[in-house]
Amino acid sequence: MPALDGATGWLNSPPLTPEGLRGHVVLVQFWTYTCINWLRTLPYVRAWAEAYRDHGLVVIGVHTPEFSFEREVANIREAVESMRIGYPVAVDSDYAVWQAFANHYWPALYLVDATGRIRHHVFGEGDYDVSERAIQQLLEETGAHVAGRPLVTVAPDGAEVAADWDDLRTGETYLGDARGSDFASPEPATDGRRRYTVPARLRRNHWALDGSWTVDSEAAVLDEAGGRIAFRFHARDLNLVMGPVARGASGRFRVRLDGGPPGTAHGADVDDRGDGVVAGQRLYQLIRQPLPVDDRLFEIEFDTPGVQAVVFTFG
Repeated sequence: MPALDGATGWLNSPPLTPEGLRGHVVLVQFWTYTCINWLRTLPYVRAWAEAYRDHGLVVIGVHTPEFSFEREVANIREAVESMRIGYPVAVDSDYAVWQAFANHYWPALYLVDATGRIRHHVFGEGDYDVSERAIQQLLEETGAHVAGRPLVTVAPDGAEVAADWDDLRTGETYLGDARGSDFASPEPATDGRRRYTVPARLRRNHWALDGSWTVDSEAAVLDEAGGRIAFRFHARDLNLVMGPVARGASGRFRVRLDGGPPGTAHGADVDDRGDGVVAGQRLYQLIRQPLPVDDRLFEIEFDTPGVQAVVFTFG
């Protein structure tokens, strides 16, 4: 197990070291709080931390940011509290722990035995039963009697619910010009402020801006009230990582699905009329449509400027 001394801070714990963890089975998971793939693993990691804590398991979440606002400790602390994360969190804003593990993924899970050796790893979602049995095996090696006990059961809610993989036809889509793709406004996305329009017809998996926006490397930032984003997608869930540019600010928005209120297809962060409030830099679940899933036109309009829209994710 590599050193953890590159962490820039710790939440829920004093600093931990591989030497101090000897004798324990350690689960290390790399995460960043807006990552939808990580969010869907969280119910299991929380449950394992609770179920096996008294048997010698130590869970450590290493928060390595993808976006600039995820480097802010206040944002990480809010996420830890709102997501009910009670286990130790290493704040890895300089990527030192990430590099020590030679890690490349969110989420990534590593299981370390009581002697400090990495014995199991998983990149991405899934294989929860395999990982839990590996936890049991490593704990058995320390003398804990957990082999064969029933695996944990979870009841995820909101964005933590597993994706509807059978109906998922739209992939993660970034809005900043560093990684953006499938942009359909007739005006080319360029650095600096400019006015955009939405074409009369959007093809599946394409998106467009309407109004005055500044597109930078990481996000599209709204310059004037009334700006809109449109996206034709095919998935049960649509999420948008967004937030006010100025921490502590807030604003209202409206969501439309095929031109009308989302009704029963609304997500956890809007009501059935499509109304919502953007008040933090995080992932917002905007659409969870009932089956059957089909191509839908999503639109979001903001009442106030100063909102940055970063990435769409789907499930």
